[in-house]
Amino acid sequence: MNLKHYAVAGILAFGAAVPAVVSAADAAAGKAKAAVCAACHGQNGLAQIPTYPNLAGQNEQYLVSALKAYKNNQRSGGQAAIMQGQAAALSDEDIANLAAYFASLPADGGK
Repeated sequence: MNLKHYAVAGILAFGAAVPAVVSAADAAAGKAKAAVCAACHGQNGLAQIPTYPNLAGQNEQYLVSALKAYKNNQRSGGQAAIMQGQAAALSDEDIANLAAYFASLPADGGK
């Protein structure tokens, strides 16, 4: 076996040893919870008002971080006061589920 084969074998062995990161969040539960989000962020996560961000197709971990930051009053400016109020009532599970739901939506609205 030459050095190239050892390198490939090492990479494969390392890859098998690293567990895959799998979201335990429930996108269907997130969809059920997302009805209130639609007022600003659109029915399918695509905002109709230009000053509100689209959530569809957004990175799941980013959404989790953003919602937790709003919940902990770590974001200010813009619509932060509204988002802080919305996020305050969310559990960590709700946040994970909402993030999974919006991340699962096509960023282009399925066009």
